[in-house]
Amino acid sequence: MSSLLNVGLVGLGRMGSVYARNLAQRVTNARLIAVADRKAELREQFAGEFGGIKVYASHSDLLQDKDVEAVVIITSTSTHKQVIMDAAACGKAIFCEKPMSLSLAGAYEALHAVEKAGVFFQMAFQRRFDAGYMAAKKKVDDGVIGTPVVMISTSRDPFRPPLEFCDPKVSGGLIADMGVHDFDLGRWFLGEVATVDAVGGALAYPEMKSVGDIDNALVNMVFENGTLGTVQLSRNSVFGYDIRTELWGTKGSLQIGYFQHTPILVMTQEGITHDVVPHFMQRFEGAYLTQIQDFVDKVRTGQPPSLSGADAIAAMRISLAATLSQHEGRPVQVSEVDAAV
Repeated sequence: MSSLLNVGLVGLGRMGSVYARNLAQRVTNARLIAVADRKAELREQFAGEFGGIKVYASHSDLLQDKDVEAVVIITSTSTHKQVIMDAAACGKAIFCEKPMSLSLAGAYEALHAVEKAGVFFQMAFQRRFDAGYMAAKKKVDDGVIGTPVVMISTSRDPFRPPLEFCDPKVSGGLIADMGVHDFDLGRWFLGEVATVDAVGGALAYPEMKSVGDIDNALVNMVFENGTLGTVQLSRNSVFGYDIRTELWGTKGSLQIGYFQHTPILVMTQEGITHDVVPHFMQRFEGAYLTQIQDFVDKVRTGQPPSLSGADAIAAMRISLAATLSQHEGRPVQVSEVDAAV
C-alpha cells in the first residue's frame, strides 16, 4: 500500500457528494482517485469541480481499476448488498453507508462475502463519531453515572422525505431507516436488546399511508441485562432537526444533543429567541468527517474496523423486530426476525 490510501467512491448523490468532497479535500492520508455514478450529470459536475479524478459510469468499472485500494459505497440502499459483494470479490477495503441491505438475509449474504474474501469492512453509523456521543461513551465507561439503567433516545426530522423514499421497499420505512441509529446507540451504551414493543402511525402526513409508511413511532426496549430504553421517532418536528439522548444511571445522568445551533441569544421586548439545528448535515458534519477519517486510518494501520458488519446486522435485527411489532401490535423478541433468514 502506498503512503496515501487510494480511494474510489460509488454514488454522488446528496450524501455521496459530501463524502467525496471530504475525501478530496479534508481527509488526511487519503487520495480520492475515482468516482462512479450512473447519472451522467453528477459525474460531469464532479469531474468539472475536481480535475484529475477518474470518473466511471458503473461501480463495476471502478472496481476494475487496479489503483483503487478502498471503496466507499454511498449508493441507494437497494444496491448496497451487490456493490459490497462485488467490492469484496475484487479485494477492496470497504466502507458502506447503512444499511447493508433491505433484508436481513441480504445483509448476511453480504457479510459472508466480506468474510470469505477477508477484506476490511466498516459500516457507517456517524453518531458514534459525534463529539457529544463520544464524550458520553467515555463517561459511561469511566463509571461517572454508575450503572446505566435507562436510555431515552429522540430522533426527529423537521419534515418528511419524498414519498418515493418513504416507501419501505426503498428505505425500509421510518423505524428501520431512522431508528436504526438509536438502536445502534442502545447497543453501544447498554448492550444487546431482547424485546421491543412499538407503536406508530401516519399522523402528521396522512399521505404516508399511500406508500405504507408512518411518520411517528415510539419504541420501548428491554435489554438482555434488564435495562430499559425508549426511542422516539418523528418526521414532523417542524422547528428543526432534533437529535438527543438521555442516559440515566445509578449515580447520575447524561444528556446528549442540543436545540440551539449558533451560540447567540436574541433578547428583545418580544422575548428571548435563538436559532435551531436545520438538518442532519449541520448537526453531524464533523461526525461524518471523523468517521471517514477513522476508516482511512484503520485501513492504513491494519487495525480492526470501529463498526463491523456484525454491528450493522445487530442494529438491523432490532429495527426489523420493532417494525414487526408496530405492524402486528404486539411485543416482539428480537430473535424472532431470525426465523425469516
